[in-house]
Amino acid sequence: MQTEALLREISEFCRRSGMAETTFGRLAVNDGKFVSRLKAGGSLTTATADRVRAFMAKSEADADDALPDNLKGFDSKLAGGGGEKRPSGSPEQNFRFYDNRQKYLMFVNTTSEKQVVAARAAQEFASITPTPPGLRVFDAGVGDGTVLARLMRSMHQRFETAPFYIVGKEISVEDARLALDKMPDRFFEHPATVLVLTNMNYSEAPWLTPNAPHDPEKMIWREVALRGRSAAAFEEQITALQPFLAEHWQARVSKRSGNPVYEKPSVLVLYREDHRLVLDSLLPKRGAAPADYDFILASQPYRARASVEFKAKRVVAPLARALGPGGRLLGINSCGGDPALEIIQQIWPGEQPFNSDRHDILRAVKDELGKEARHFSFAANADARAIFRYDMHTLPTEIDDSMQIGTSTLLAAWNAAVYVAQIEDHRLADAMRSDQYLTATRDVLQKRGGLWFFDESYVISRKREN
Repeated sequence: MQTEALLREISEFCRRSGMAETTFGRLAVNDGKFVSRLKAGGSLTTATADRVRAFMAKSEADADDALPDNLKGFDSKLAGGGGEKRPSGSPEQNFRFYDNRQKYLMFVNTTSEKQVVAARAAQEFASITPTPPGLRVFDAGVGDGTVLARLMRSMHQRFETAPFYIVGKEISVEDARLALDKMPDRFFEHPATVLVLTNMNYSEAPWLTPNAPHDPEKMIWREVALRGRSAAAFEEQITALQPFLAEHWQARVSKRSGNPVYEKPSVLVLYREDHRLVLDSLLPKRGAAPADYDFILASQPYRARASVEFKAKRVVAPLARALGPGGRLLGINSCGGDPALEIIQQIWPGEQPFNSDRHDILRAVKDELGKEARHFSFAANADARAIFRYDMHTLPTEIDDSMQIGTSTLLAAWNAAVYVAQIEDHRLADAMRSDQYLTATRDVLQKRGGLWFFDESYVISRKREN
């Protein structure tokens, strides 16, 4: 199985890089027939597999850092950009809209998305039966921690005495801080909790292990046993971790894709010292952290405009592989068909930011999993069950037939619409040179009596072994 997995990785690497398999063999292990020998059933040692994976990881990292001048300003196909030239220069100069902090925080605080997503996720616990040593949950994008905190409350309500093992992926140091700020009360209410934050990629984070070997000093692993029995005591100790985050949660912008990538793979493990004995079997060990999750939440884990192949290969399929028997993955993404998209299309006629739906994604995931797909069930569900709505917060009398909608409300609605549609900053700047965007926003709000959005969901579950 190790050989088959490595062959798949080599094949995909050669496809992406345009490298011949013989060239790969010579560069990776000084053997031009290496790949053909593996395909013919040749033996493979763990040391050789590590050497090959290290070569692939280094090659792709070097490609990020040394992109030829004639390719700079182009999106990588792997990032869903399809190779289009960016109108305003390099990825660093035209960072992804979806990573713009101010717009993100305004969106979070002016819409009900986090509340509705958490409620939808909590419904999945009715189909989950935890087994010893505890309930295992993975959040594939913690963000500011609002959804995770709400989800942990629902987990406590349903599984009051079960130990929790919760891993959250978050590359942003700002979001990591905000998420940790919400955790003291969670440790107080549910003492038997192991909470882990990591900045690693989707194919690494569930296992808390980077794909490429790193020097011991480059792999940051911090374990914190919280002392005391009050939320105030936990808050004091968690706040004291901010210098650690500032030092080790650093990221850079990939020159190849424009996406943020971590500088050093980092893991932060938190638990209550007075529950150390109960949680011992759940505490992850460096280099040997199992996945086998009972529940994985993948809410908006990819850019809407990314190719469906990218979404499947780089995000959803790796997460599905991290499920344990009976485990469930809930995927959520925007789907349009709402007043927010009407605003977008008034400014950019024909704009279609959502290029693949849940059916497309599940088909691509099945293809990516190949023979492994037989171990999973895939549920796209009917629209009535799969699609749900969330709203922008407004006062009851704030939007009516008059023309007196406040400017702050219009700006909040505009921000939410362009945030969900993931409109790049240079396009926003052009659109906001006149007040047409405010007029379009006002027209839609008055016509619809408010602003709302539609998300769609899908479920991938791993079958139980007979």
